[in-house]
Amino acid sequence: MTFNDALAGWLPTQRWFSGRDEPVPELAVTADTALVAGDPGLRHLIISVRRGQDVARYQVLVGLRHRLPASLSQAVIGPAAGGMTAYDALHDPELAGFLLESIAAERTVGPLRFATEPGMLVGSWPGSRVLTSEQSNTSVIFGEAAILKVLRRLFPGENPDLEVAGALARIGSKRIAPPFGRIATELAGEPVLLAVLSKYLAHASDGWSLAAASLRRLYARTGAYEQEYLTAPLPADPEQPPGEPATDFAGEAYLLGGASAEMHADLAVAFGTTLIAPQQVAILADQMTGKLELARARIPALERYAEKLRAAYADLASLTEPVVLQRVHGDYHLGQVLRTQDGWVALDFEGEPAVPLAQRRAPAPALRDVAGMLRSFDYAARHRLLGHRDEARLRGPADAWVQRCQAAFCTGYADAGGTDPRTNATLLRALMLEKAVYEVIYEAQHRPSWLSIPLESIAAA
Repeated sequence: MTFNDALAGWLPTQRWFSGRDEPVPELAVTADTALVAGDPGLRHLIISVRRGQDVARYQVLVGLRHRLPASLSQAVIGPAAGGMTAYDALHDPELAGFLLESIAAERTVGPLRFATEPGMLVGSWPGSRVLTSEQSNTSVIFGEAAILKVLRRLFPGENPDLEVAGALARIGSKRIAPPFGRIATELAGEPVLLAVLSKYLAHASDGWSLAAASLRRLYARTGAYEQEYLTAPLPADPEQPPGEPATDFAGEAYLLGGASAEMHADLAVAFGTTLIAPQQVAILADQMTGKLELARARIPALERYAEKLRAAYADLASLTEPVVLQRVHGDYHLGQVLRTQDGWVALDFEGEPAVPLAQRRAPAPALRDVAGMLRSFDYAARHRLLGHRDEARLRGPADAWVQRCQAAFCTGYADAGGTDPRTNATLLRALMLEKAVYEVIYEAQHRPSWLSIPLESIAAA
């Protein structure tokens, strides 16, 4: 077996690889940079995978050892030259530490550039561990102080993750984790971001987990649903006094709405805004309709809702007032926000990885992020009910929970200085339906058992 054969067998088993569990038809190592010589050794690879006309580029940091410790057995890629074993080096604290040291020292190794952000100091934080929850990237935590997000799939051009977070950090935004440094290279003369080192928000809880904890309590109080959670420990509410009953998540949704308005205000300061005329709003509506037609061709289940969706987009096209565009998060949902002791913080400004980079960096209505978060409340409430024997009985409490959280989020958004999303009902409805159509495509491809969630939301809209 060659090393390329080993890579071709290993890649489809990785959560971040597009086309998981499918054979790799054509693979080539297009860049190979030696970062550390010896045993252990470290090499940086850029791999091109071709499927028909589509070529995807990935980066893999390969560790090399003659004798692999048991702690790295889960990271094995396969045999390499010279009797060595190749493995995912991000799981090796010694080799991951080299990446941190290189950022602090602002090294250049071959085509790779390691750099700190202006005014930021990178420490020698001991120890490292890989987060297991990420899907599209891989993150390594150093000393509970910093987190290195390694972008697995590579796209040439200015990456919005660092671009946006860096710009917000420079104006002092409190709604982001400030970046400390980066690893970058070039492909075909264009910059390519490889990794971002940022402040790690220890002891924070993500919005999806907190919402799930609230829903478990709600469903447990409503009936026999998931009784094992009546005695199992649940994530603590940061605002909840010890020993008191758990609060409804609507309070957190209100605070999240306020934080989202502040984030959008900061984005407007950092990048400016653009006012588009009604004729351009009609173009936006036409783009939504075009996406719908492509989705209908792929997902027959959308056909019954096509007339309703077209009507919503037609209503948007008929607006007579201009719409403000600005930079937005682009992939805003409960899994992309953290509740810290100082409030809610947004993560991962790279947008949807499957969307072309130019579109991810383009200005959009701030309500696109609002629509994503409002849809996320619906997902949080419904995904645990799928196929459960108490689904019909719990649907009412679930609907009420979603409505409370959505209303609280919008109120918090308005109270923090943003325009109340509900006053732009036509635009918000069109954006929420556009998001639901995207969800239909995603679920049909990746989680068919969840397809009913966005389809039912379209039916009820």
